[in-house]
Amino acid sequence: MKKNRRKILSGSRKILFAILAMFLSLSASAQQITASGQVLDAQNEPLIGVSVQEKGTTNGAITDLDGNFSLNVQQNAILVFSYVGYKSQEMKAARQMKVTLQEDNEVLDEVVVIGYGSVKRKDVTTAISSVSTKDLDMRPIVSAGQAIQGKAAGVSVIQPNGTPGGEMSIRVRGTTSMNGSNDPLYVVDGVPVDNIKFLSPNDIESMQILKDASSASIYGSRAANGVILITTKAGATGNAKVSLTAQFGLNKVADKVESLNAAQYKELQDEIGLVSLPDGLPDRTDWFDETYQTGKTQNYQIAVSNGNEKMKYYLSAGYLNEQGVLDISYYKRYNFRVNLENQVRKWLTVSANISYSDYTSNGGGAMGTGANRGGVILAVINTPTYAPVWDALNPNQYYNNFYGVGNITNPLENMARAKNNKDKENRLLASGNVLLTILPELKFKSTLTLDRRNAVNTTFLDPISTTWGRNQYGEASDNRNMNTVLTFDNVLTYNKNFKKHGLEVMAGSSWTDSDYSNSWINGSHYRDDQIQTLNAANKISWDNTGTGASQWGIMSFFGRVAYNFDSKYLLTANIRADGSSKLHPDHRWGVFPSFSAAWRISSEKFMEDLTWIDDLKLRGGWGQTGNQSGIGDYAYLQRYNIGRIEWFKKGEEGDKTDYANAVPTISQANLRTSDLTWETTTQTNIGLDLTVLNGRLTFNADYYYKKTKNMLMNVSLPAGAAAATSIARNEGEMVNKGFELSISSKNFRGGAFTWDTDFNISFNRNKLTKLELQKVYYDAKTADVVNDYVVRNEPGRALGGFYGYISDGVDPETGELMYRDLNHDGKISSSDRTYIGDPNPDFTYGMTNTFSWKGFNLSIFIQGSYGNDIYNASRIETEGMYDGKNQSTRVLGRWKIPGQITDVPKANFKLLNSTYFVEDGSYLRLKDVSLSYNVKGKLLKKWGITRLQPYFTATNLLTWTSYSGMDPEVNQWGNSGTVQGIDWGTYPHCRSYVFGINVEF
Repeated sequence: MKKNRRKILSGSRKILFAILAMFLSLSASAQQITASGQVLDAQNEPLIGVSVQEKGTTNGAITDLDGNFSLNVQQNAILVFSYVGYKSQEMKAARQMKVTLQEDNEVLDEVVVIGYGSVKRKDVTTAISSVSTKDLDMRPIVSAGQAIQGKAAGVSVIQPNGTPGGEMSIRVRGTTSMNGSNDPLYVVDGVPVDNIKFLSPNDIESMQILKDASSASIYGSRAANGVILITTKAGATGNAKVSLTAQFGLNKVADKVESLNAAQYKELQDEIGLVSLPDGLPDRTDWFDETYQTGKTQNYQIAVSNGNEKMKYYLSAGYLNEQGVLDISYYKRYNFRVNLENQVRKWLTVSANISYSDYTSNGGGAMGTGANRGGVILAVINTPTYAPVWDALNPNQYYNNFYGVGNITNPLENMARAKNNKDKENRLLASGNVLLTILPELKFKSTLTLDRRNAVNTTFLDPISTTWGRNQYGEASDNRNMNTVLTFDNVLTYNKNFKKHGLEVMAGSSWTDSDYSNSWINGSHYRDDQIQTLNAANKISWDNTGTGASQWGIMSFFGRVAYNFDSKYLLTANIRADGSSKLHPDHRWGVFPSFSAAWRISSEKFMEDLTWIDDLKLRGGWGQTGNQSGIGDYAYLQRYNIGRIEWFKKGEEGDKTDYANAVPTISQANLRTSDLTWETTTQTNIGLDLTVLNGRLTFNADYYYKKTKNMLMNVSLPAGAAAATSIARNEGEMVNKGFELSISSKNFRGGAFTWDTDFNISFNRNKLTKLELQKVYYDAKTADVVNDYVVRNEPGRALGGFYGYISDGVDPETGELMYRDLNHDGKISSSDRTYIGDPNPDFTYGMTNTFSWKGFNLSIFIQGSYGNDIYNASRIETEGMYDGKNQSTRVLGRWKIPGQITDVPKANFKLLNSTYFVEDGSYLRLKDVSLSYNVKGKLLKKWGITRLQPYFTATNLLTWTSYSGMDPEVNQWGNSGTVQGIDWGTYPHCRSYVFGINVEF
């Protein structure tokens, strides 16, 4: 009986445990649900790529092409929906969900990167411009500098020429230095760099431009020209994302300058009387068609990113190949990037940013200082059309029989002289940092950066095909440069908010060390063109071969205190001290302070009834920044020239010099200037920020006044006055002042259609106010036939003013160009020269309109300049009619008989630098037009593709200008601060048509 009872109890326990296990299983199952649904925007359009995350966990998903998601979560979980440009939203998880995200018009809450930190935009007290990066993957741009053009008020960006991979000239609020650099300081992921050629625009997450001294002074001696802060992309939590961008483009020369045919050329030469040409010369060659081609651009970029709460990564690689409209001109770039971040502990985060780039280019020898000195662009016009490309009697040589005219080289021979030139550079930028969270309010960040650049420039000219090559029996060169810059930053930040008070205190140090070395070797006398390296040269230059080295360093200490009360009253103070090895120890240290304040007027009680005003803030700031780029690495020391002795020389009779064992001579190279000190720019800024109508309209306006003192300059000395011809010293003063305005408008919101407009305009006035020893500086000689400077810089005027004679048109009786006798002495002499033009614009502007409708996106970007003059020195060579070169068809209207009324003088008229060559350089350009479509479909969803966006972009589509040259955005002197707006055979900008596609999965 007991035994049976035990059996019954035992069986009952088993059943009980089974039932209990079943309930527990059901209970556990009931705690998990599958939340699914769709995420839409306000127009009920599905949103692709929205992050859906279970709050407090790393569990998440991303919406597909139809905006759908599915995620296993706890039953009572809260889901967080977040998407760039939209307000984040939290909702309780459910099996079926429909989520509508609203656009985030609260741009004031976005985080803005500043020097050694970040701040919410609404709390910014200084002049900072943000450059949108949302359309960079649809614009056929090569450098980040192109992304800034026309996009930021107060920032002038021009591309001085159209050479593939050409440098950009960027000026933040004008030119501040004559001898030093006027380029802004670039800071990429916290690392100061001198240029951003290595950076792929597709890797950029954000760009901020620190324009006034109160924002830039935290970078001290390197920030006189503003600071451009660039943050690259990083990994994010969620599913792994792979993105691919592919572009293919065609480039064409927009405008053509017509030249005289053979008969017209002979008629002109008969009038000039220098060349005797036979009758009946045929038109054999269209040099424009022979020289220019359709350029091609290929650009491929791929990136992979992922992350969780502990580890995030971003990997990218890219290839760019830009083939110019000149056959031999090109720019190629390979780029690789790795960004890593790992939270090792709650108090310890380590990260690394590593980029490697390799770029190679050849400018094509396009731009010389005259057609007879290697300029391809002018040679297209100056080469007579009767000439063939090749010499029939010498099939491997370019034709050069121009009936005694010795200064013509056809454009193909010009290009042949440069076709083997190669500029190659690779750059490794590696940065590692450690972030210690000592307290929630106290953080310490230490960063070590290596920036290593290796550059190789090689040339080779064969001994057969070109006239110059035959004269030299072939020649080659090899120039190598290596620069290593180490930077070590340590920053301690305390950030505390209590009630309505906010306080940030930051202190840090920065150590920078640069080590540079170079070598150069030149050779000539080659047997042929089969081996192009210098080991095949029979002669190695004995006095143009050598090595060099140089070093410099900067030690810096800096700090910032920022306080705000209820985001209503905001104060910021910065200070930085820099010590440079370039300056004498007694003058080595420069201290650069700044402060700024802001008052949010819209937060005051008296503004409560003005509900249409979202935000109104008044800003003001003052600060100082420094510049030392105008001096060399050992500027304050006595330096010497080394002169080599011809060891192979045979002494004359009686000369007992042992040339075979001679040692170099040493001579004084400079006058020592131990009192050199910092070039300092002091800037005052007043600004107003206004946002109205629920974020639909935003205004930003700023007025600034910049004064640069102690400008570092090279002053010329009288001949024979000293061993050196110039001396480096603190010499002058300069002022820039201006006004800038930017407007952002959300013009239309409703249904499936949206329309946004961004506009900016900038006014800057530059004036050189003081020079001490040397009162006038001349620059920029034009053609050999004129042999005179066309730029004059002196106190009381803006930099770069054109100087010459005033032309009063063509004398109907003589055909000569009439020059004005300003001093009324009855003759034309150098005393009659005056200022004849100003290359500085009255204002520059840019506007972008963006339209969206049911997956279609259209962006129209225009930019331009008004009120600037261009000195068209190309016309001296193409309309000067002074020698045997061919000319443009404009000279068909030249004066020929007494009494003729024309604006083109006679052949062989008196050529001087004059207003005859000064033209209005104002222009309005349709810079970019981009049309894209977001493809959607079930098949894409099945393949896991979250973005498929084909697009078409046209660049430089239309230009409205009265300028007669090939392009008004031009400067033969490149990035010079003292010479601007001179066109002298400059490589033209091209019209581009680009087809591309963006894919993400």
